[in-house]
Amino acid sequence: MMGKEIKPIAFFRSPLTSKFGLPRQSGLVEELRGTVVLEPEYAHPEALRGLEDFDYAWLIWGFSANRDADSQLTVRPPRLGGNQRVGVFASRSPFRPNGLGLSCVRIEQIGKGKISVRGADLMDSTPIYDIKPYVPYADAHPDARGGFTDEKRWEKLQVVFPEHLSALFTADEQAALEQLLALDPRPHYHADGARVYGFPFGGCDVRFSVSGGVLTVVDVCRGER
Repeated sequence: MMGKEIKPIAFFRSPLTSKFGLPRQSGLVEELRGTVVLEPEYAHPEALRGLEDFDYAWLIWGFSANRDADSQLTVRPPRLGGNQRVGVFASRSPFRPNGLGLSCVRIEQIGKGKISVRGADLMDSTPIYDIKPYVPYADAHPDARGGFTDEKRWEKLQVVFPEHLSALFTADEQAALEQLLALDPRPHYHADGARVYGFPFGGCDVRFSVSGGVLTVVDVCRGER
């Protein structure tokens, strides 16, 4: 029997408008703020009643920027340097048979058809298919094994963000940007110290280079904010 077709119940609003620059997991950049905007048929207080009593929520969403990408049985996680393959179901790769993502976000505020959150790894306009409260007694397993993620830890970069460039952002935006940059947004097989990378954030194009474990913001091109 055919199952019911799922459709978005909300869309995400974020200062990050491309895949490049996104945190690789939720919770890695706690200062990164975003908003879940419910579709009109769900934008009623009754739909969110009781959610204010939870600190975190799970978002089930779609990899909308990968709709035309083929899924494979094995993938190359960035955590393993982009060279070693594991099974797709042993990874959180966006190249999946059904293209669904799962993220745990901190609830900041619940308003009229909107949920303000922190720590999301979703780009702007991402479709959200469901929202579920995070329940610590069932969802937290602090002693669980983490597979290859236990063996390969991220080495954060030192970030140099010149004051005349950081001043273009609010204090909250600066904090989020520095956390994003410290996680090294580059593909892990890129190691060209002369190359300048860039990604959009809050209507600006943030450009940077990386050399010897130090990331330096070299320019910020302002657009519509």
